[in-house]
Amino acid sequence: MTNVTASAYEELYQGEQAVWLNAGPYQAALLPGIGANLIAFRDTVKQYQFLHEPAADEMEAFKANPIIHGIPVLFPPNRYEDGKFPWNGKVYQLPVNEARTGNHLHGFVHNIPWTVESFGAQGGEAQVTLVLQVKEGHSVHAYLPFTFTIRLRYTLSSDGLHQQITVRNEGQESMPCLLAFHTAINAPFAPGSTAADQRFTMTIGERWEMSDRMLPTGSYQPLTAEEELMKRGGVSPYFAAMDNHYTAVPQNGRNRMELTDTRSKVKLVYDVGTTYKQWMIWNSNASGQFFCPEPQINLVNAPNLQLPADEVGLFALEPGAIWEETSRLYVIDLE
Repeated sequence: MTNVTASAYEELYQGEQAVWLNAGPYQAALLPGIGANLIAFRDTVKQYQFLHEPAADEMEAFKANPIIHGIPVLFPPNRYEDGKFPWNGKVYQLPVNEARTGNHLHGFVHNIPWTVESFGAQGGEAQVTLVLQVKEGHSVHAYLPFTFTIRLRYTLSSDGLHQQITVRNEGQESMPCLLAFHTAINAPFAPGSTAADQRFTMTIGERWEMSDRMLPTGSYQPLTAEEELMKRGGVSPYFAAMDNHYTAVPQNGRNRMELTDTRSKVKLVYDVGTTYKQWMIWNSNASGQFFCPEPQINLVNAPNLQLPADEVGLFALEPGAIWEETSRLYVIDLE
């Protein structure tokens, strides 16, 4: 590890202030001003671009809706029926920002500035830590009136990209802790490869049935033959247009998505923590360019469902309590 050259510095990313990390062949860039989005993860030697990055002419659209590029942080994630968020005998009203479904979508932290707490490099690792402190007067507090801090740390090393996130309840009452990452993976990520060269697996269990408002009914649907291959064997991430919701079922103690480029003989592993009890997957209408395997703590619309809290990932952080989870993106050479 110590033989790896590492660095961390501030420099623009397509006109936006960014913190850049370098470690060996790997490079990453993070945008503090746009939701602490980890917008780039690359292998600069092999020219791999693992995350879906905005092109120069896409930057304005990205800044207006920073969801389908990089690793956006969703808090609370996904959809809430009519914007209603019941909690501990109260109902909080979130803005209805998806006209098509009449729901609230994707929370409040992915498109606002975070604070850079520290960055630096030592011992072959480069790291950056960002914080979002929510209290009275903060834009998030207007909808979720709790006092808390989210701290997000990325470390880049020869082992790839490591992510650590913590939520600390600094208020006087219990608060909901619902979070996800809308991770946008390039498929293909290797130059010269095509969509036909891509196969992936994911540690899914059951598929949730969704209403026409994209809300879970509480029932499951049978998996198709291709979805069974998502569990074992592998299938194209574009076998059909997907905006699907699944339970997460770790295999061998690990909760992960693995994307194999059969031409380049390289596997990208997205190993997420087992606290994420749900997966969303969205593939931009089977675009053939990128897809989003999204680890979620909670089921979509969880506070409005009459299902056991543990089953749907709806849990409370008591005053002073800390929730923490880690994930990692790394590469396995198959030759």
